[in-house]
Amino acid sequence: MQISWEQLYAQRTGRMKSSAIRELLKITRRPDMISFSGGLPAPEVFPAEKMARVAQHILRTDGAQALQYGPTEGYPPLRELIAQRMTQDGLRLTAENVLITTGSQQALDLLGKIFFDPGDTVLVESPTYMGALTSWNPYEVEYMTLPSDQHGLITANLDDALRAEPKCLYVLPTFQNPGGTTLPLERRRQLIAAINRRGVPVIEDDPYGQLRFEGEALPSLLLLDSQQQARNGGAYQGNIIYVGTFSKVLAPGLRVAWVVAPGEVIRKLVQAKQGADLHTASLNQMIVYELVREGFIEQHLPEMLRLYRERRDVMLEALARYFPPGASWTHPEGGLFLWVTLPEWMDATEVLRAAVERGVAFVPGASFHARGGGANTMRLNFSHSSPEKLREGVARLGQVLYEMSEKKVNS
Repeated sequence: MQISWEQLYAQRTGRMKSSAIRELLKITRRPDMISFSGGLPAPEVFPAEKMARVAQHILRTDGAQALQYGPTEGYPPLRELIAQRMTQDGLRLTAENVLITTGSQQALDLLGKIFFDPGDTVLVESPTYMGALTSWNPYEVEYMTLPSDQHGLITANLDDALRAEPKCLYVLPTFQNPGGTTLPLERRRQLIAAINRRGVPVIEDDPYGQLRFEGEALPSLLLLDSQQQARNGGAYQGNIIYVGTFSKVLAPGLRVAWVVAPGEVIRKLVQAKQGADLHTASLNQMIVYELVREGFIEQHLPEMLRLYRERRDVMLEALARYFPPGASWTHPEGGLFLWVTLPEWMDATEVLRAAVERGVAFVPGASFHARGGGANTMRLNFSHSSPEKLREGVARLGQVLYEMSEKKVNS
């Protein structure tokens, strides 16, 4: 008897959808394709030779530990080092506040696993990170969206949204994905004040915070929460769950990220992670520890930031030159993306179909809207392509947009 697999899948799988980005990455493997779709760091800045030397040293001197199972919480020296580096005035962390995860995507999935029941409301920005929606949709949550502008989440009416008692607020305050926007200090303070009045936790996703190449650095929500509540008498026990990653400053293939949270939350996450993958790869964690311990990231960042700023500037100049009137875009101070808004009548999915035929790809913005909308928006990545490909790709996109505009005028 032939098994009907479709009838055996759990009901939750009905809410699982393929990531638009992951599907696009299949297309972008074509050698002639210029891709602005994935959030890919520039491979030119991957420290492959340095990592090879560090890995060889670890395997020679401590190979047994590097190749053995490890604690679910993570490699203890790495947890301690992260806690030390993030501790500052008003914020005190210990290793008990830190969990190492297999990429920040696993962190989001584990958070959904321990917090979300079917029907729970999650408050998100509109637009927001598609990967968070992909992680949490199977948990059958409902989304409430908050509007954003060129400065990120609009916090003026946040209190009204919090009255609905959402399970949590998810936000990317610095170089947001997909918008590239950064939440100003005053809005960060308003957000912290509002969630503390209502007792609503915040998941602060910060994959790009170190990739600032313009403007002044701003304090994390984690730090502001600790400072405003004067929680400095012991290890952190605030209302922020912070997610960080080494993917953007070292290499995404290592799949090493971390969560900072109150100790009781970390312990529950550990239980969830035990059932997922036992622990993040020991060798990868040890490589990251050695690189961070010796200050390699601080040595490595300036060249990376110079490259990304140059590429952002090239894309901004090309957009101004090749895109038609009626289109607008953000001006990110860091990160990997910028956000384009097209005239309202344009559908970015239709634009993508025509663009792929011209050998250029991007992510339509509708995928980043939890409750629909955004059909006339697109996310463009500037970090992965060379300046020459950035100019050529934007020129091809601009040609598609001009042709669609002319067709509408003549129809």
